[in-house]
Amino acid sequence: MLPELLAELPAWLVAGLGMGAVASCVVALVFVVGGRLFPTAPVDPAQRIDGTARRRAEIRSYLRAIGEPFAEDHPVHGRTVAFYLPGRDVAITFDAQAYFHIEREGSYAVLCEHEMPGAALGRRLPFEVPELDPRLDEMDDPIREAFELLGLGATASPDDIKRAYRNQVKEAHPDHGGSREEFQRLREAYTTAKSHAD
Repeated sequence: MLPELLAELPAWLVAGLGMGAVASCVVALVFVVGGRLFPTAPVDPAQRIDGTARRRAEIRSYLRAIGEPFAEDHPVHGRTVAFYLPGRDVAITFDAQAYFHIEREGSYAVLCEHEMPGAALGRRLPFEVPELDPRLDEMDDPIREAFELLGLGATASPDDIKRAYRNQVKEAHPDHGGSREEFQRLREAYTTAKSHAD
């Protein structure tokens, strides 16, 4: 039946279908061989940046920039919140149920949406926050985060950057009680800020 059907079709159509089938097989073979020769490294879920992770990084940077001590993933009244400001008894969470539970217990709770930029947190906090350098908002995220991690404004000089790095490296270095990750993050921030200084 198939040979009879093919005989009724024009020759150019049969040739096109045959070449398309051969080309599809060749492309599939290229992908299979390429996948074996150059395997994709497994994706570490801890390294993925989804909406929540991005917002947490922005809030972390904001709290550091305003000089507010905080604890991450901290229990408050039986609920774990994203950030807790121990000096002010303020809980910052993405979970609405935790928000209402903590509010009923008497602590001040801030509910953050996943779409809310980290810098918008200042309007929701129950205390005065220092004004951040508006030029930081104009910078790309990694550059802004580098300046914020060093506790500097966008107009910081190379000498200010070096001084801030030296002050913070004393605590962040693994030999002085810091973690490798914290030290690495500080070094990267120093390099980035230094290359973008006025």
